[in-house]
This record gives sequence, structure tokens and C-alpha cells, in this order.
Amino acid sequence: PPAMSRRVVRQSKFRHVFGQPVKADQMYEDIRVSKVTCDSSFCAVNPKFVAIIVESGGGGAFIVLPLAKTGRVDKNHPLVTGHTAPVLDIDWCPHNDNVIASASEDTTVMVWQIPDYVPVRNITEPVVTLEGHSKRVSIISWHPTARNVLLSAGCDNLVILWNVGTGEMLLALDDMHTDLIYNVGWNRNGSLLVTTCKDKKVRVIDPRKQQIIAEKTKPHDGTRPIRAIFVADGKIFTTGFSRMSERQLGLWDLNNFEEPIALQEMDTSNGVLLPFYDADSSIVYLCGKGDSSIRYFEITDEAPYVHYLNTYSSKEPQRGMGFMPKRGLDVSKCEIARFFKLHERKCEPIVMTVPRKSDLFQDDLYPDTPGPEPALEADEWLSGKDAEPILISLRDGYVPIKNRELKVVKKNILDSKPPPGPRRRHSTCDSDYSQPALEEVLEEIRALKETVQAQEKRISDLENKLCQFTNGTD
Repeated sequence: PPAMSRRVVRQSKFRHVFGQPVKADQMYEDIRVSKVTCDSSFCAVNPKFVAIIVESGGGGAFIVLPLAKTGRVDKNHPLVTGHTAPVLDIDWCPHNDNVIASASEDTTVMVWQIPDYVPVRNITEPVVTLEGHSKRVSIISWHPTARNVLLSAGCDNLVILWNVGTGEMLLALDDMHTDLIYNVGWNRNGSLLVTTCKDKKVRVIDPRKQQIIAEKTKPHDGTRPIRAIFVADGKIFTTGFSRMSERQLGLWDLNNFEEPIALQEMDTSNGVLLPFYDADSSIVYLCGKGDSSIRYFEITDEAPYVHYLNTYSSKEPQRGMGFMPKRGLDVSKCEIARFFKLHERKCEPIVMTVPRKSDLFQDDLYPDTPGPEPALEADEWLSGKDAEPILISLRDGYVPIKNRELKVVKKNILDSKPPPGPRRRHSTCDSDYSQPALEEVLEEIRALKETVQAQEKRISDLENKLCQFTNGTD
């Protein structure tokens, strides 16, 4: 019959992706991973550091380890401790590998500057504390392309967008969610959000217009939590449960939210599936909390649209999972994803590889990928501008940038009030400054600038020397 002439095996360079744990000495051992019951991933990684939410008596803490600091973690290793109740979510800034945000049961969000060297004592002072939620904050997520824009969502059913550079609230999205928010995700350029909620709705929101532009009630019929993320071309990928409590995945088109492009049953486990998406390969990895496996699928334009690739299986269940951004991977080994799997007392990196015989750079596996430079400033984004991520090539691998300080300039509330009455018309240009005096001031500013730059260089040289001394020691 003619049906037999169809290609039986789908062509894909990702068909043979396989996962492998690192050797025992490449794991991070003796970490007291947090036992808080919360569906967050508990782990955040970037090309410099791995951060893990840990148990801490009386407050909330997370540990930050330089990636190279594998093996046993010293029991006195400093923690980041500033929250007065458990930390529920952490997220590294995509535009500064030394800046991390944390959300806590104490209703605050804190943003931290992590030095390149391992500090001697706990880090207790955040760069900025963001206060605006009235209940615990369980979700945070940085804007993918705008500098210093951070989203937080709390159990007060409120989503807040912050400008971390000024410590100000930019937008508050209230009256949109009638119940607990399960997750929030940005699209690729940060112009839209997708949220899932206990009221069984998936919403697509334009945060700047404060409008819900599409919504779907019950994409999965079951009562357990749903997750949703944006994938390529503005489609939405969801995980949830059927009426019979089977775990499902779904793919949806915003322009036709009624019918799924794909809806597949998977198994009857009861852990919520956390989806991790790699836009460069169009692969979605599904990690269930409490599962001992990672399933992965390729999303394409051909039916059935969501193609099962394989499952990485192990014996130990995962308590949480970190996902390395593309620029932190080893391109010489054809690594296309790296997970950081949390156990009860350790963190185990798992490497996903495409088998290739050649040692050359495989440009089909590594298209240019988002780099660490933001495409927009916070106020540009707020005023309505959008920009795609600024891409970098991984041909020669990615070398992390040295520590850049996050500067927070709190605006003085008095500055924004116009002076009373009609005096406003006098501009400073009318005042009695003489030209030479102005030149003198400018010259002084120039000299001060040079001094500051020289001092900054000296500080970073000293930091680097310090790094060299401390790298080899515990």
C-alpha cells in the first residue's frame, strides 16, 4: 500500500540526545537541600555559580558555590542569609552573572551581589529589598531582554514588576488572578507573560497594557497544578493532569486557544512536571518533582508537533532542578543541556549530549544564543519598546565576564514634585553661571572620573589576585 512509502523514522539531529551524570567527584556533596513544600525548582545556575535553597534554622537561606568548587562542601561554607522566613525561589540575573534574586515566605524579594571570590562570612546585606507583597512570594523571574526588570508573584494573587536599579515598583498586575498563581513565564523578547493559576486558567498577559490578551480555561481537566511556558513562534506548552489523574502535556496556539495543537498522556505519577525549554534546539525537558527521570521532546511544525525523543532515567528521585543557560555549556563536547539535579544531600550535574564523531565546532547544534548584554533599559521597555535578545556566537566557547556591580540609585520622592507656582519656567541656563566656572567644574568631574576608573581597575585586579589565591583552597 502507498502508506508504506512514507518515511518511518523522522529525521532529526536530536533523535539520539542522551543524558549522563558526571563522575562522583564532579558532584556537590553535603548540602542540606531545603525541605519546604513548594513547586519551585530550588536551584539556579549560570556560567559562574550554582545556587541552591538550603535548610536554615529560623530564617531563609541559600548557598552559592563557584561551578568549579565540586566535591564536599565545607559545613562552614558561607550562606546568603537575609530573609526572616524560608526562601521559596531564586533566579540569576540573565545580564549579570554575579546578581541573584530571592523570593521568600517573609513577603519580600531581595537582590544580592555575589563576589567572584568565596566570602569569609555569610552574605547578609542585599543590594536592594523589594517590598510590595502582602503574603509569601513564591515566584521570581528576570525579564529576558531589559536591564534590571524583575517579576515577582505572590500568594496574594499579585504579579509585580520591579526596576531593581531604582528599587521601584514599575507595575502591579492585580485583579487578574482569582486564586493562587502556579507559575509565570516570559516570551522570548519579554513583551508578554503566560501564567497558570489555581482557578484552572492559563492567561496570556500584556503587562504594560495590563491586559489579558488570551485565556484558556481547563487546558487539562485534572485538578492538580498546571504549568505553562512560551515556546517558539509564540506557541504555549503546558503540563497538567487529565481527569483520570494521568500526567499530560499540551501545545497551544494563541490565535486559536480553543483546540490544542497536541495533547498527549504520559503516565500516572503525581509529581508536577517542571518544563525547561531550549529555544535553540526546540527541545522541552520535563522534570517531575519526586520523579527519577527527565523526559524530553522536540517541538516542530510537523504532526504530531511534540515528538518524544527519549528519557534519562536514574534510581534517585529529584528534589529540584537547575538548568544551565546555553552560554554555560561545553561546546567542544557537543553538550546541548546541563541539569543540576538536587538530591536530599547533594547536587548532581547531568549532561545532555548529541553524539558526534567530529571534534570541530558543530554550528548546526549551536546557533547564536542570548548573551549577557541587555537589549533595553528598564524605562525603554516600560515606555513600550521591545527588543529581541542580543545574540552571541559560542564558536570559541563563552568566557564569563568579571564581576560587574549592580548599582541601585533610589529616587528621592521630593525630586519628582514640580516646584509650586509659575517659577517652573526659569531653566538653570538663565542663572548666573559664568562660562569659565562651568569649564572648571567639568574639568574637575573629568579628573574625578579618571580617578574612579583607575580605582575600579585596581580593585578588580586585587579581586582577581584574591581569586587566584582562594581558588585552590577550601
